[in-house]
Amino acid sequence: MSADSPAAAPATTAAAGAAVREPVHVQKVEGFGTVSVVTLDPVADLDTVHAWVTAERARFWGMLGHSREQVREIYAYVDSLTTHHAYLVERDGEPAALFQTYEPAADPLGECYEVRPGDVGVHLLIGPAAEGLPGGERGFTAGLMAALLGYVFADPAARRIVVEPDARNEKAIGRMLSAGFEAGPEIDKPEKRARLAFLNRERWETAAGR
Repeated sequence: MSADSPAAAPATTAAAGAAVREPVHVQKVEGFGTVSVVTLDPVADLDTVHAWVTAERARFWGMLGHSREQVREIYAYVDSLTTHHAYLVERDGEPAALFQTYEPAADPLGECYEVRPGDVGVHLLIGPAAEGLPGGERGFTAGLMAALLGYVFADPAARRIVVEPDARNEKAIGRMLSAGFEAGPEIDKPEKRARLAFLNRERWETAAGR
């Protein structure tokens, strides 16, 4: 999942006056807290998202130098699609990550590998909240991943999660392997050389003790 570089949803952090959005998924992770997955609002969440995607630490996300309007337009477009979805992830009510899911067959990625029925592509950008915490980003990411994988596989149609981090992004690739993903081949996309990695439902269920 960190995957980096985007393709192209109870308690939420939103701009003052914005309507409260019900989460699409809530999960208590032992020793970590309550993780909520909320549909991203391109306007209400713009301050948070723009700050995250334009930071140097998010260089592999591909939006360094983007203006607020450019970021808003990108996520308004994603919000208009039925095959791609963007979410703000919260830990105990505080913004923690940007998470995106998509159907590989409806994405340029689908031209780079053999898509299987039930494949779900994901992108994950960890927010700066992990910095300076006990256990650092490793423990923070593991807590988020437990809930996000649970969200994706809550859909019985989801059979396999696919990520495509930049091949140079060793940190993102390491996150995925630590979460149980199996490394696949490197592929060439117009914007980057990427490393595919896969996590099938059976492997996840075994690791999660389900």
